[in-house]
Amino acid sequence: MTTDAELIEIARSIVNPKVISPSATAGSVGSALVTGSGAIYKGVCVDTHCSLGFCAEHNAIGSMVTEGETHIKTIVALHKRGNIISPCGRCREFIYQIDVKNAETRVILGEDRVVSLRELLPEHWIDTARVDTDSKIDTAE
Repeated sequence: MTTDAELIEIARSIVNPKVISPSATAGSVGSALVTGSGAIYKGVCVDTHCSLGFCAEHNAIGSMVTEGETHIKTIVALHKRGNIISPCGRCREFIYQIDVKNAETRVILGEDRVVSLRELLPEHWIDTARVDTDSKIDTAE
């Protein structure tokens, strides 16, 4: 079982800021996650001049989904300065929409601070606007 400290170190180990083209940089943030099965996935951010990049969490989640998994047990992101950072709103939403069970994902916010994704996304719109996918739409007037 991967400890929070180990997951933090994995994320720290992949932070490596670099210019990858005249209009893009990568690696200023690293993220690592562990799934319900115990697999670990990691990724770095890619930033472009025209906002086509993506966060480190997205990169790690993309690797996870590529391998057929969706449930995140724990996730962390580290900035190039070495500090743990909270997932941005876009990442929070992405984590939740990949698998609604991820509302219980443990989000590491500090060496000794962990919260659930649900705490970072209170009163989520999907929870309040859930659609019954088994019902049929009545089109008769």
